[in-house]
Amino acid sequence: MQANTRPPTGSEEINNAKNSSKTSLSPESLLTPEQIKEIVESDTRDPFAVLGMHPEEAGISVRAFRPEARSIEVLPRGEDRVVARMEPVHDDGLFVGIISGSNRLFPYDLRITRPDGSTTLEADSYGCLPLMSEEARYLFGEGNHLKIYEDLGSHIRTIDGVEGVVFAVWAPNARRVSVVGDFNGWDGRVHQMRLLGSSGVWELFIPGIGEGAVYKYEIKVRDGSLLLKTDPYGYYQEPFPNHAGVVFDLDAYPWADESWMADRAGQDLLQRPLSIYEVHLGSWRRGANGEWLSYDDLAAQLIAYVKEAGFTHVELLPVQEHPYEPSWGYQVSGFYAPNHRFGDPRVFQRFVDNLHRHGIGVIIDWVPGHFPKDQFGLPRFDGTCLYEHQDPREGEHQDWGTLIFNYGRHEVRNFLLANALFWCEKFHVDGLRVDAVASMLYRNYSRREGEWIPNKYGGVDNIEAVDFLKAVNYHVHTQFPGVMTIAEESTAWPMVSRPTYLGGLGFTYKWNMGWMHDTLTYFSKDPVYRKYHHDQITFGLWYAFTENFVLVLSHDEVVHGKRSLLQKMPGDHWSKFANLRSLLAYMYAHPGKKLLFQGGEFGMHGEWWEQRSIDWHLLEGAEEDSWLHQGLHRLVCDLNRLYRNEPALWEHDFDESGFTWIDHNDRDGNIVSFIRHGAEWHNLLVFACNFAPVVRHDYLIGVPHSGYYEEILNSDAEAYGGSGHGNWGGLRASETPWHGYNYTLHLTLPPLSVVGFKWRR
Repeated sequence: MQANTRPPTGSEEINNAKNSSKTSLSPESLLTPEQIKEIVESDTRDPFAVLGMHPEEAGISVRAFRPEARSIEVLPRGEDRVVARMEPVHDDGLFVGIISGSNRLFPYDLRITRPDGSTTLEADSYGCLPLMSEEARYLFGEGNHLKIYEDLGSHIRTIDGVEGVVFAVWAPNARRVSVVGDFNGWDGRVHQMRLLGSSGVWELFIPGIGEGAVYKYEIKVRDGSLLLKTDPYGYYQEPFPNHAGVVFDLDAYPWADESWMADRAGQDLLQRPLSIYEVHLGSWRRGANGEWLSYDDLAAQLIAYVKEAGFTHVELLPVQEHPYEPSWGYQVSGFYAPNHRFGDPRVFQRFVDNLHRHGIGVIIDWVPGHFPKDQFGLPRFDGTCLYEHQDPREGEHQDWGTLIFNYGRHEVRNFLLANALFWCEKFHVDGLRVDAVASMLYRNYSRREGEWIPNKYGGVDNIEAVDFLKAVNYHVHTQFPGVMTIAEESTAWPMVSRPTYLGGLGFTYKWNMGWMHDTLTYFSKDPVYRKYHHDQITFGLWYAFTENFVLVLSHDEVVHGKRSLLQKMPGDHWSKFANLRSLLAYMYAHPGKKLLFQGGEFGMHGEWWEQRSIDWHLLEGAEEDSWLHQGLHRLVCDLNRLYRNEPALWEHDFDESGFTWIDHNDRDGNIVSFIRHGAEWHNLLVFACNFAPVVRHDYLIGVPHSGYYEEILNSDAEAYGGSGHGNWGGLRASETPWHGYNYTLHLTLPPLSVVGFKWRR
C-alpha cells in the first residue's frame, strides 16, 4: 500500500460512483450490540464474522475497526473511485459503509484519513479467506507437519496482488489473539486474529507491512486478562528488554555452498575424520573494547584459525535466541531465531555459508529438553500449560529452574521436530548436538522419591520423549543425508547411537562422558599415584565399541571451579604442559571422534568465563611462558593433520577390528601401548604412552610386522615445548617375540608423552 496525501474525494465523486452509497439500509442496523462489543472490547474468536465485506439483502456492507481514523472510504482495488463513505457506529473507531445495488463481493481498499489530515490507502486485513490449508492443520494436529514453520509464525506474502505479512500462532485455549506492533500502536483491538476451526491456530494477514516489522501476540485468556507473547516460530527477535518478534525473510539469502552440500550428502558419517572445535561465539573472541563481534567478523577470524588448526568442524554452543547470557544459550526462548547479539538471521546464514566454502562443517547445540520461565516466551502461552506439563512433577527441572516440554502433545512434538529440520534446511547446519538427553529419557532425572510420576507401565522411562528423539533422528537422517545428530547422554541407556529400526534412539554419535571423566581423573593424579588408577585410563576400551562415541573435552569441564585443562594437570609448570600434551595426544590416538573446547588447544590458565574473550595473549608472546602455549597449540595443529591424513585413526573408530592392545597392564610404569588399524591391512599405527615423568630407555613393545616404523608423533618434541627425547625419526623392528608378536620395537619413551609410529613396508 502506498501513502496518499491528497484530500479525500468529495461528495460529488461519491454521488457519481457507479454504485451509489445512498441506501435505505442503516449502518447501525447491521451490527448487533453484542457484535459491536466483541470488536470494541476485542473479545471474539472470529472477527471476520463482523469485520470485512459482507453481502446484505440490499447490497454490501463493509465494516472496519480503525481507532486512528477520522474517516474511511471504500475503493475497488486498482481504481480511483469511492464506492462508499463509511460511518462511525461506535466512538472507539468502528466504521460501517454500505454499497447498494449488488451483493457480489470484490477486492477493495480502504482510504483512511487521520485527525492530522494525512491519508493512506490500505488493503483490509479482513478481506481474505483462510490461508493455512486444512491439510496443514490436520498434519499439525497429528504432530507430522515437518515444515510447520512455513505455516506458523510470520511470513511475507503477496495475496491478491497485495504485499503484506501472514501471522499464525497456536493458542487453542485463548479467548482472543491479536497481532500488535508499531504498525497498529500496539492496540490489540485493531488486528484481531481468526481461529481456524478446531486446530487451535489463529491467523491474520496484515497488508502493507514487511521485513523489519516488530510484533508480538496479545492473548486474552479465559479470565479476561491479557498476555503479551513473543512468536514461538519467529525468525528474529529484538534484544532485552522487549524480546519482540521481527518479521524476516529467510529465503532471500543466495547460498553458494552447493559443492559442500553435495559432498556432504554422499559421505559415510561413521567412516570419516571428525575433529570438532567447540566454540562459544560470545567469548571466543571479542572486539578491542570487549564488544561482541558480528557473525561476519567471527567467520573471518574463525575460518582462518580453524583451517590453521586443522579441525574439520566447529560446534557452536546454542545460537538460538536466549534472554540470559550466563546460560551460555542453554535456556532458549526463540527456538527458530538465531541469536540477535551477533547479527540478523541472514548474517548467520552467511556465516555458515562462508565456513562451508572453506571446507569447515558447522554443528549447533540444540536444546529440546527444557525452556526458561520468562513470561514473554512459552510458559503458560495461552493462559494454560500449553507447551509444558501442568504437574511440576513432570513439568519442571529442579536443577535448572526451567520447564519440560510435554512430548506427548502432538503440536508440541511437532514444534520441536520441525525445529530440528528447520536448522538443517534454512541454515544448512551439518549437525545437531542434542543437549541433556539423559534429562529427557528419565522421568525421575535428578528427582527424589515422590517427586516424579511413573510412566503408564510404572517405569522411569519417558516413553513420549524416547519416541520423540527417535522421530527426530529418523527425519533428520532421511530428509538431510550427511547431517549428524550427537547425543550428550551420560547414562548407560542402551543403543543411543544405533538405528531406530534396530531399536536404538537413532543418533549418529554419542558423547563419551565416561571416557572424559575417567581420563581427566586419571590425569589429575600425581604420576606417583597413577598406578593405583590405571583402570581409569584403560576401562574406556572395554565399552568403546558399544556406541559410536565422540571423545570430548568440553566446556562443562572448565567452569564452576573445575579449573582449566592445564590447571587440572599435576606437577610444576613444565609438567602441567607435558601432561596436557600427552592427554591430547592420547585422545587423538584413542578410538572415537574428537571434540575440544576453545582455549584448551593452547592451555588457558584460567577457567572459561562467558563474559570475556579467551586468553589470546598467551599465544601472542606477551607472557613469559608463551613458548609453552605456542608449543601446545602447534601440537594440536599437528595432531589434527595427522588424524585427518591417517585413515587408521578413523576408518574403524566403532569397530573392534580397528584397535588392538599391545600392553595395558604396565600399571607400575604408567604405560599403555596399542595398535590402530585401517581398512587396508598394511595401514597400521603403533602408539606407546608414558604417563610417568621419567624417560624409559630401551622399552620393549611387540609389533606384528618386521620392517621400519616411522615416528610420526612425539608429544615431547622440542617444537611442542618438550624435552626433545625420542627415537630419531623411527626405528626398525627386531626379530624378537614380545607381547605375543614375532617382532619387537626397542623404544625410548620420553617423560609424560605419547609417541606414535607408522609401519613402512
